[in-house]
Amino acid sequence: MTAAKLEIPEAIVSALGDWVRQAAEEAGAGPRAALARAEGELADAAAARDEAQALLRQRDEEIDQLMAELRNARSIATDALVGKAKDQLAIEGKDAQLADLRAQIERNVAAAAALSDARLAAEMELVGAVTARDTYAAELKELRARLAARQG
Repeated sequence: MTAAKLEIPEAIVSALGDWVRQAAEEAGAGPRAALARAEGELADAAAARDEAQALLRQRDEEIDQLMAELRNARSIATDALVGKAKDQLAIEGKDAQLADLRAQIERNVAAAAALSDARLAAEMELVGAVTARDTYAAELKELRARLAARQG
């Protein structure tokens, strides 16, 4: 016995197809909306990532610039410290030279004072000797005059 072939009318097949499509669309609507939301969130996250990377590059450039400025400032400060140390050494050297010169001047002043005192003493002795000579010459003249008066 052959089974009778059952044919589904075209209108039912078409309606059934429409129903399956509608059911599939309704069933996929939630996941499609979730997928669209996820894609939007992914796009937002990518944009935020790109923005964060740009900000990170900018910060890296600022850090590099600040590090260069810091190295420059350190170099300037080091040079200033070295210069100050050299100046201090020069000042200390000059102070030592000034102390030596001061001592030398004091020795020269003391020697000049001693020479002046010796010259004054010699001049005083000379004045005394000249006075004594003049006194002796006057006495000698007076004695010769007396002698001549007695002899004559």
